[in-house]
Amino acid sequence: MKKIWAIVWKDIITELRTKELFASMFTFALLIIVIFNFAFDFSAEIIPFAAPAILWISFTFAGVLGLSRSFALEKEGNSILGLLLTPTDRSLIFAGKMIGNIIFVFIVEAIILPIFVLFFNYNLFGNAVPLLLVILLGTIGFVSVGTLFSAMALNTKLREVLLPILLFPIIIPVIVASVKLCSAILNGRPINEAGSSLQILISFDIIFFVVCAIVFEYVVEE
Repeated sequence: MKKIWAIVWKDIITELRTKELFASMFTFALLIIVIFNFAFDFSAEIIPFAAPAILWISFTFAGVLGLSRSFALEKEGNSILGLLLTPTDRSLIFAGKMIGNIIFVFIVEAIILPIFVLFFNYNLFGNAVPLLLVILLGTIGFVSVGTLFSAMALNTKLREVLLPILLFPIIIPVIVASVKLCSAILNGRPINEAGSSLQILISFDIIFFVVCAIVFEYVVEE
């Protein structure tokens, strides 16, 4: 855990110094929310069905924007070699980078959520905690896969373009399950209606975290 925390703390300190990641992710997510809010301003009957999808569109695209920068600083400073030369297992490096990415993405999501609630006139009284838990589970799913693909696209010239092409087909189950669960919570329906989606989300998180941690060693060696 000390090795994992050292990597997480390195990323946090770097972001606090530059503030590039937070600013770009927040601005991009906010822009999506504002555009969709004006787009559905005269179609109130569509909002209960479309709003959860809009929320996850903003989360996903902002997350991809952040993930594309996950290994960028290591690449630019060539410090990725120093990270790989440390006497630690590659899976711990993956876990550290993944936890750091989850922290960054989830903080942006937590800031965007009240703005989304304000724009789309939702009342989260009593539902805020379940909604945040679902968002966290969805974030873990797509960030775990995104961290692996970010490392995979590190040495390519078009890594910002390649990352979403690789990532989006894999995380479709996460996005669909998260949208269904958020829709049930936001519209006041019992979460049991989307129980299968919760099972899919948890299973995806566990399976892909283990698989990505194992495969990461071969990805960074290449």
